[in-house]
Order: sequence, then structure tokens, then C-alpha cells
Amino acid sequence: MDEGALIALVLVIFAWAVVSERLAASNLTGPLVFLVAGFLLGNSSWGIVGVDVESSTVHHLAEITLGLLLFADASKVKLTAARHDLRITSRLLGVGLPLSILAGAVLAVVLFPSLPVALAALVGASLAPTDAALSASVIADTRLPVGVRRVLNVESGLNDGIATPVVTFCIAATATALGITGHSYDDGFGALVELSIGVAIGGVVALVGGRVMTVAHRRGWMQEGSRQFATLALAFTAFLVASEAGGNPFVSAFIGGLLFGAAAPTDAKTSTELTEMLGSLSSLALWFVFGAGFLLPALERLDAVVVVYAVLSLTLVRMVPVAISLVRSGQSRATVAFVGWFGPRGLASVVFALLAVEELGDADPRILTAVDIIAVTILLSVIAHGVTSRPLAGRYIHALDRTPREPAVEHVPPGKRGRTSPRWSQA
Repeated sequence: MDEGALIALVLVIFAWAVVSERLAASNLTGPLVFLVAGFLLGNSSWGIVGVDVESSTVHHLAEITLGLLLFADASKVKLTAARHDLRITSRLLGVGLPLSILAGAVLAVVLFPSLPVALAALVGASLAPTDAALSASVIADTRLPVGVRRVLNVESGLNDGIATPVVTFCIAATATALGITGHSYDDGFGALVELSIGVAIGGVVALVGGRVMTVAHRRGWMQEGSRQFATLALAFTAFLVASEAGGNPFVSAFIGGLLFGAAAPTDAKTSTELTEMLGSLSSLALWFVFGAGFLLPALERLDAVVVVYAVLSLTLVRMVPVAISLVRSGQSRATVAFVGWFGPRGLASVVFALLAVEELGDADPRILTAVDIIAVTILLSVIAHGVTSRPLAGRYIHALDRTPREPAVEHVPPGKRGRTSPRWSQA
């Protein structure tokens, strides 16, 4: 990003900030505004500024931004409450996510026969993770059941990290299938090892750092503002150390935030503000870069099949696996549909697209097709989920009001305990 692009970005940030409330009232989200601004100002055909999406700086910024947001979001989750939702989140992550990846890959093979299976799987895996930031207004809407909002937050935090090893393996397999040399990923199944290292490092950093901050706060060693700097340092540490140690940095950041919120509950309420603000600011910059560097080439090569894939990816590919994963979970149809729809594709998918471009290049037209599919799906998601978040939240609340109230947890005969889930759809 050159100086002109940086100036343009800063001015867009200022303009958006002064009218952000008016834009939000019209369901115009920050990601949508910055995506459009990047498209208008930074594309290669008529833009007045230049943005290089293949820059390593952009890639590192994207990864760290995702890590900061995962840490900040996870720190708000109360572990004692999240345990009540474990059966639901485990279904979504253990059944729904793999089915979404598989469905996305199969759909890519069917609609784009020229794509190698590995590249089709890369598309499916890149578009499976969800981004709670794109439906932040839903998660922050206190009218909605707290369990639903918590599950959406936890799911979006963990599915990024779970999908990352799948994406890296698919990139390596694609490079092998296409005869591309020089990529940095191995054709190995190190997903479990990466996840384990990420969990361990994130946990140690959060528990030790959180405890130190709590003691320092009680003894009056810390200035008020310095708590936010310390928390930001912990978020960076969890992400960077896991990355250097060969672990999954996204899982490390999320687990770190989750346990930090438990280890330092007093500090977590206020000290994550800087981390969240920095992550949010960086994410807006990335949406500007996405609009400037990805959209125009994707739209110039756009065809109906890509649009069909994007629409199906945002609907059936997400909603059917969610419905299957929640069979006999005790949730109402309205809740299953609501959770299924609010699976927006956002920052994680952008990061995966950047990784694909970095490792595979853009010389092969099949790679460009895969990147175009990801870009168009993200574009439609930003528009569709941003515009529908408030209206559909209102309709969901109305549907719950019309449903007969039931106990939060049903009475279960002694011989069948543990086989049902809390009905947080009516919490």
C-alpha cells in the first residue's frame, strides 16, 4: 500500500466514523463501506491509489488482525456459561463444519469440473469458517437469547483455527497437483499437532499473564491505561509465539482470550478495549484492501456459475449442515434457521485467499477461478448478512414470542440423563 492509498484509507476512516451511526441505522456496515471505498479508489483500472494484495505486509496484517479479533471476542465469553452450550457448539464444530467443507468442495467439483479436487477442497475449506464481526449487531443485540449469541461467537472463534490446517493442506496438495514448486507447506496431516500446540500456548500465555495482571492490579502496581497495553501484548504473544512454534496461531489467540477472560475477569471487561479497537481498525483496512485488490478482477471474470456457487455457499452449503448437526438437539426450527443463516464469510476467508495467492501465485487460470469464487462469495456475504442482520433478528424474536415457553432444561428420567441439550433458543 503506497502513501496515496494510506492517505485515502485514513480519510475514508474519518468520513465513516463521523456518520457511522447514520450508516448503521441504514444497515450499511463498516466492512461494506470500506469494501466499496477500496473498490472505487484502489482498483487498477480507474482507481487513484495503488494496493498490492500480494505484499507480505498485507498478508501479515491480515493474519494478526484476525488473531487480535479472536482474542478480544473470546475474552467476552464467560466459560461457566459457555459450558452449558458445549453440546451445541461441539455439534456445530464437529459435525456442521466438516459437512460444510465437504459440501463446498463437492459443489465446486460439480460446478467447476476443471478444478483439481484439492483446489475444490481449498475453496470449500476457505469458505466454511464464519465471521461474527460481520454480524456483530446480532451478537450484541440483547433482545436475542444470550445462548444463541454466545454460540455464534464461540463457533466463529474456533472454526477459523480448525479450518486453517485443512486450508494449508489443500494448498500443498493443490501445488503438488498443479506442479507448482516453492510453496512452504508440506503434504502432511499435522492438524492435531498444530491445534494442540496452539491450545497449549494460548492457555499458558493467558493464565500466567492474566494472573500476573490481576495481582498487579490488586496491589496498585499498574496505571489504569497500562492494563490495555498489557492485554494487547498478551494477544500478540499468544499469536506470535504459537506461529513461531509451529502451532495454530488463530486457535492460540482464541483460547488465550477465552482463558484470559476467566483468569482476569475484572481486567477483561475493560482491558481488551484497545485490542478490540486495534483489531477492528485493522480489519477495516483489510476490507479496503480486499475491495481494491480482489473485487475488480473477480467481477471482470464473473460468470453465472460463480454467482450460483456463491449463493449456494451462503445458503444450502451452510444451512443444511447446521440443520443436520442440530437434529434432536432440542432447538426450535426458528433457532436452527437463524444460526444457519448467520454464518457470514469474512476476514478468515480473506486471509485464506491471501495465503492461496501467496503460495500458489496467479499464473494458472484455475487458481484465479478459485480465488474469484472466494471473493464473490465474501462480497455477497458482506452485503446479504450486513443488510439482513437487524431485520431477521427482529423476525426471529417475533417467532420466539409466538412459540410456547418451555423450561430451560427439560426434566429427564434418571436413565436418560445427558442425552438432551439446554433449550437456549428460549432463554
